[in-house]
Amino acid sequence: MGKTALIVIDMINTYDHEDADSLIPAVESVLPALTGLLQRARRQGVPVIYVNDNFGEWRSHHGEILDQALSGPHARLVEPLRPDDASLFVVKARHSIFYETPLTYLLHQQEIDRLVLCGQVTEQCVLYSALDAHIRHLQVIVPRDAVAHIHADLADAALRMMQRNMGARLCDSGELWT
Repeated sequence: MGKTALIVIDMINTYDHEDADSLIPAVESVLPALTGLLQRARRQGVPVIYVNDNFGEWRSHHGEILDQALSGPHARLVEPLRPDDASLFVVKARHSIFYETPLTYLLHQQEIDRLVLCGQVTEQCVLYSALDAHIRHLQVIVPRDAVAHIHADLADAALRMMQRNMGARLCDSGELWT
């Protein structure tokens, strides 16, 4: 058995996209759980890997993405989740954390075989990432209170699909690294 990593999906965000008004209230509600999860993971020495959309900016890197999000009107949603010096960062272009990224290689190099997926959006990027992790024979854990959604009904269905179809373990964030 390998190691566990905490994967933070798309939380470094400017929230200037089409669904932002629907997403922001959910982000606000999961922010305390997500912040606590990050703090506990770091205290336990669990690798934290941010996998974040590049928002179509192909010349961007993680520092630019973070600076842009922190200088925007929703910096209060990003600041508590800021990557620390030990955090790893993978830039993605599409929904899945694996699609056209070096994440599979990174996980292999770090001997990580269990992923705790948190972030946004439950019914999109988290769902697709859980499926891609499953087909790579990685164990998946999803803390329900640390994933934000746009549509609550679709998020509930996505969580059930992750559990039933992908063998994901659903839990509350407080159950991890206590």
